[in-house]
Amino acid sequence: MIIKQFEYAPLAHYSYAIISDGKMSIIDPERDPTQYYEYAHENDADIVAVMETHPHADFVSSHLQIHEETGATIYNSEKLGASYPFTAFDEGVTLNLGNVTLSAINTPGHSPDSITIIAKDDNQMALFTGDTLFIGDVGRPDLREKSGNMKAKREELAEMMYHTIRNKFKGIPDEAIVYPAHGAGSLCGKNLSSASSSTLGEERQGNWAFKELTKEEFTSYLLDSQPFIPSYFGFNVDINKMGSKNVRKATASIEFKFNAMENGWLVDTRNEWDFKKGHLPGSINIQANSPKDKFETWLGSIIAPEEPFHIVIDNPYDLEAILNRVSKIGYESQLKSVITPDKKHLEQSNGLDLSDFKKNPSDYTIVDIRNQSEINEGTFFGGALTHPLNNLRNTYKDIPRDKPIVVHCAGGYRSAAGSSLLQKLMQNAKVLDLGEEVKEFKNT
Repeated sequence: MIIKQFEYAPLAHYSYAIISDGKMSIIDPERDPTQYYEYAHENDADIVAVMETHPHADFVSSHLQIHEETGATIYNSEKLGASYPFTAFDEGVTLNLGNVTLSAINTPGHSPDSITIIAKDDNQMALFTGDTLFIGDVGRPDLREKSGNMKAKREELAEMMYHTIRNKFKGIPDEAIVYPAHGAGSLCGKNLSSASSSTLGEERQGNWAFKELTKEEFTSYLLDSQPFIPSYFGFNVDINKMGSKNVRKATASIEFKFNAMENGWLVDTRNEWDFKKGHLPGSINIQANSPKDKFETWLGSIIAPEEPFHIVIDNPYDLEAILNRVSKIGYESQLKSVITPDKKHLEQSNGLDLSDFKKNPSDYTIVDIRNQSEINEGTFFGGALTHPLNNLRNTYKDIPRDKPIVVHCAGGYRSAAGSSLLQKLMQNAKVLDLGEEVKEFKNT
């Protein structure tokens, strides 16, 4: 059995390919299936199965496209209620992939329709746990109250997770390798390890969820201080239940314009320095320059599902890359155009006099846009107003305009987005970005 792990860093997502005797199965694929096809080609393997551990909330899967392009059978839980053609894969069902036996156990908790896929041959056993069991954590239970075929309250799912961890992995040996769908940086849990895999024995020893806890203690800890839920999460659950469109066809009709202007929601993906030197009026700066940039997360948090928007890029060569990133969360259907900006109509961002800010902080209204969990751990400035970026469009009216507004996060990436968003929403206010200089104020 050959197992290949694929990582999409901006969403901390892991997907997998299993190959045995020239047959290949894909587990929890991302939106663009090209890399899986390339891997099958390199290994002279036929893609015969594509498997979903649950309908994902944080990314759009390509399972239907893979089925249509390769003829692979889609396997997922009957409970998912999928609208696409699939074969039910729940407890008691097994299938052969070359010399590998694949089976499923129903592991509700993150979602009521979650399964863990077990792959076993004569030499090893692997558990593909989806968003049920992470390295060091378990999946959050609060994403299925409003979306999906099966809805469940967070308290109900937290109790399901308790029983899953206590009962579903019994009898599986410690040496079984755990391959989760996410790692550190994902919003599908709150305390994920940076490790990409583990063993079940290591998780039994080190993962808090396997400790001797009462049901009340377990559910209380699991429900406490989960990260915010981006507005696109429920949207993606529903797309994945239906099956997404072929990504090449879905992005092919999006218009590109060279040196243009647009109105409405303009998402400028350039780096913050270029943005501040000159951008189209009303633009918001959600940077998409490296895998470290959480572009998809913040695009899907600030722009609502089905809300029309335009993308601004620096160079026409960036077109395909940005379309790929937008499609990761299914937002290509609401993307009206991609443009390079008309340089005749650019405006500059307000510059912050850092020296004056340090000497006279009371002359400014300071807005902290970090996540609530970060704010709970402590603030950088006394009297700062807390307005987490994910909810800023709903709370900005509570920010006074009588002083210049200084926006900060923890490192500068989010404050570039937050300050530009506030400037768009509060057109007569003076909004300033503290940016990376916030690091000078940590631990002071």
